[in-house]
Amino acid sequence: MAHGSNTCEYSSLSETEFEMVKHIIDIPKLEELSLSECCIYKVPYNLRKVNKDAYTPQWISIGPIHLAKEELEPMQEHKKRYFHDFWKRVSNEQDMKNYKLYLHTNEEAIRQCYAEKFPHIAKEKFVDMILLDAVFIMELLLRNCSWKSKSSKHEQEYKPTKSFRLRHCDDLILTQSWLSRDISRDLILLENQIPFYVLHKLYQDVVPCHDKKKEHADGFVDLAVEYFAFYDTQMSSSDETKLVLKKNQSRTNYFSGSLLSSKKPDNKSKNKDRFDKSTTRHFTDLIRYFYLPTDSGRDSGCALHVLRTATKLQDSGVSFEKDVKRRLLDITFEKKPILSSFLCFGCLPYLKHFKARFVIPQLKVDHTTECVLRNLIAFEQCHYPEKPYICNYVSLVDSLIHTQHDVEMLVEKEVIVHELGSDKEVATLVNGLCKHVVTNSTYYYKTINELNKHYQNAWNRTMAALWLVYFRDPWRASSTVVGIAVIVFAVFQFLRAVRALF
Repeated sequence: MAHGSNTCEYSSLSETEFEMVKHIIDIPKLEELSLSECCIYKVPYNLRKVNKDAYTPQWISIGPIHLAKEELEPMQEHKKRYFHDFWKRVSNEQDMKNYKLYLHTNEEAIRQCYAEKFPHIAKEKFVDMILLDAVFIMELLLRNCSWKSKSSKHEQEYKPTKSFRLRHCDDLILTQSWLSRDISRDLILLENQIPFYVLHKLYQDVVPCHDKKKEHADGFVDLAVEYFAFYDTQMSSSDETKLVLKKNQSRTNYFSGSLLSSKKPDNKSKNKDRFDKSTTRHFTDLIRYFYLPTDSGRDSGCALHVLRTATKLQDSGVSFEKDVKRRLLDITFEKKPILSSFLCFGCLPYLKHFKARFVIPQLKVDHTTECVLRNLIAFEQCHYPEKPYICNYVSLVDSLIHTQHDVEMLVEKEVIVHELGSDKEVATLVNGLCKHVVTNSTYYYKTINELNKHYQNAWNRTMAALWLVYFRDPWRASSTVVGIAVIVFAVFQFLRAVRALF
């Protein structure tokens, strides 16, 4: 509001008065911001300073943000090799010229996708950079798809055309598994992106028909999903991801040029809102799709209290259960109103209705997890402030984990599977993710309120104590039942003896 009032004041000044003000305060004419098309951002400083390595490419630069870094220069040569190989694959000079003309014509619109405009990069250099990066990514994804589909051996030749032959052993990236993983990691960084529609245009107009085989008949989306499948913790969600993305393309004409307009999406329904606003912007956005909850149209709100830790919830009778088929963010708390009051019977087979079940998709933690989550969090902070699903998820997990004992319990339940050195490292990683992250609401507020309400019920804690001591597993439960039966029988015999005596 202050900015708008200042603008009104300046507009009400006469030309002479404005010139007088300019002599006092030098106000240069600034380029107007166009945030509607912006989708590639520099990570905010407060997030970057926590762990700058998580946002910085280690091997390859994509786009203009990290273009001039000397340590990434060696891979520029490899990009050029891929470019020459792609040229041989296409064998159609006119298609490549038309694509470059397309980039040249839409250069200003492509720049609008970046929060920073890079005035120091001339138009021709900017177009050449986007062309080289787009071709490199396309050639990498095509090779990855082809060799995976053919189960290629180390020496097998790849022959997209009669004149173009490559041996698997000649490809530096695909033969070195560590380098391949590092390159894929660099390609999902928020600051290391080019617009998705630029890549799709290259696939549609330039990639030869004989390379558009059945393995990736659904287009560039399938290629990208297959390449980044490692980051999809629930592989079953990949088909659904591709279906949603293809619907997005058909509904919004995303790649036909309408993305470059400033037309606002229609928000008449939640499902339509999801399709229109969640069109894939780049690879970071694609990875986010892997994790989104299936019911992302659900309302968000504020929880009444902070969620209790995992060990405290267990002490109140909450049963933690993994689910390997759900999307990562599909977390639910399930309990029957009356039956769940007798938690001690939940340990017996086929009596799950007596449990208070906290169902969480399995989280697999490795040395790339922090990098992925931090970049998704940074992207949501900049681009999806009203839909911070990843931020909400990380905040919920952070509330569950305060110490390594919480991690130990979740690992025991297989809710978390990790490759780190110790459970303490997992706790430290999770507790550092939410630093400087700001959200106004949470997607899980109902779940958090229900869990806290369950915890605050004294009867539930009593039943939980009974469950943990006497009914923790079927063997202990059966022993308890037998003991109770013996006591009842002994009392019955005592009463019989007393009755016979008197």
